[in-house]
Amino acid sequence: MSEPTVDPQRLQDDLERLVRLPSVAFPGFPPEPVREAADLTAQLLADAGLEGVTQIDVPDAAPAVFAEIPAPPGAPTVVLYAHYDVQPSGPEEAWTTPAFAPTVRDGRLYGRGTADDKCGIAIHLAALRAFGGRPPVGIKILIEGEEETGLGTLSELVAADPERFRADAFVIADGGNVATGKPTLTTSLRGFAVVEVTVRTLRDFVHSGVAGGAAPDALVALSRIIASLHDDAGNVAVEGLDRLPWDGAAIDEADFRRESGVLDGVSLIGDGPVAERLLTRPSITAVGIDAPTVRGAGNALIPEARAKLSARLAPTQDPQAAADAIVAHVRRAAPWGVQLELDVSGLAPGALLAGQGPVATAAAAALEAGYGVPVTRIGTGGAIPLCADLARIYPDAEFVLWGASDDRSRIHASDESVDLGDLERAAQAEVALLRGLAG
Repeated sequence: MSEPTVDPQRLQDDLERLVRLPSVAFPGFPPEPVREAADLTAQLLADAGLEGVTQIDVPDAAPAVFAEIPAPPGAPTVVLYAHYDVQPSGPEEAWTTPAFAPTVRDGRLYGRGTADDKCGIAIHLAALRAFGGRPPVGIKILIEGEEETGLGTLSELVAADPERFRADAFVIADGGNVATGKPTLTTSLRGFAVVEVTVRTLRDFVHSGVAGGAAPDALVALSRIIASLHDDAGNVAVEGLDRLPWDGAAIDEADFRRESGVLDGVSLIGDGPVAERLLTRPSITAVGIDAPTVRGAGNALIPEARAKLSARLAPTQDPQAAADAIVAHVRRAAPWGVQLELDVSGLAPGALLAGQGPVATAAAAALEAGYGVPVTRIGTGGAIPLCADLARIYPDAEFVLWGASDDRSRIHASDESVDLGDLERAAQAEVALLRGLAG
C-alpha cells in the first residue's frame, strides 16, 4: 500500500488563510479576529473530513476547537495539538511586508503565526486530508486559542475532564527544527515565571539639582536590582534555582551568534556549553521597564519605576518555588530601604519528554522518512505550559513535540516565517507517524 501524500498547495493555502487573521488573544486586542480564527479552524477541520467538530468554551478565554475520530479496532488514539492565537505583531515598520498579509519570498512564507503556531494546524490538516479524513488510528484534535497568553485555562479544563482528552500519544505541533532541513524531536522544555517589580522612593518628581545626591531615584534603585540578578559572567545569580546538565546535541556558538543577531564584539553571557545555558539552566530577562522616556524627560528624580522580569527555568524546576526565589533575591538586593511591590504571574512548569520508547522511535522514523535525513534530539528554551500539564495529567502517555519552524523563523519577532519545503516535509512526517503508530 502506497504512502498517503500531502497536497503542498492545499497545505500552503490553509496556512495563508489562517495567517490573514490577526488572532491576538491578549487583553486590549480586538476579540473578533480570535473568534474568526476559531471558526476558520473548525471549518477547515470539517473540510478535511472530520465530523462533529465543536468549539469548547474556555472560561474567560478564547474557545478551543475539538474533534474526534474513533480508533479502529486495536489501534491507538492520538491527540493532535496546535494553537491558533499569535503574538502581537509589534511595530509595522519592522516588517518587510505586513504581518497579516502572508507573502512568499525565497521559498519561505512570511507573516505572524506562520511558524508559531498556525503551521501546526496546517500540518494536522494536511495529514488528515492525506488520509481522506479517515486515518488508521484514533484521532482527537485539540486546537487552543490562548497559548501565547500563558494563562493555562485550557489545562484546567483538561484536568477537570481527563477522559475526554485521554490518548495513548500526544503530538504537539508547536516545536521546530534546529535548522532548515534538519528534522528535530524536542525532548525537554524549560519552565516560565514572570515577576513584576515596582520600586517607589519619593512622593513625586523632584528637581535633580535640588535633591540629586541625597534623595534616592527609583529608576537607579531598580537598575541596581536588575543588575544583581546576574554575576559578572552573566550567569543567573539567584539562589535556589535548578540547573541541569545537558547531554543532547550541542549548539555551535558561532551559529548561535549568527542566528540570534549578536553584534560583533558583544560577548555571550554565562559560561559552560551553549546548549546547557539555553535548555537546562535558568535565564532572567528584563523584558520591559516603565519609566519616563528619554525624549521629553525632565531633570528630575524619578519617584516610581517598574520592570517586568521574565524567567526561563530548568525543566525540573517548580515555577512557584522559582518565583519565590526571585522575589526573595529582589528583596535582598533592593537598596536604600526603597518600597517594593512584587507581583508574580505567568507560572508554567517545564517538562522532560521521553526521547526513547515506541512512540518516540516511531516519530524519529517518521521524521527521517519525511525529511530524508537522520533526526536530531534537542531541548527547547521556550515554555509550552499545556505540554507540561498534559505530561502530568497523563503520565502513561507518550509525547511527540515537533514542528516546521527553524533557526530562521524569527518566532515572536518581525518577519516571522516558515520554510515551505520543511512545512511539507513535516506534514508528510506526520502522515508517516500515524501509519507507524497504527502498525
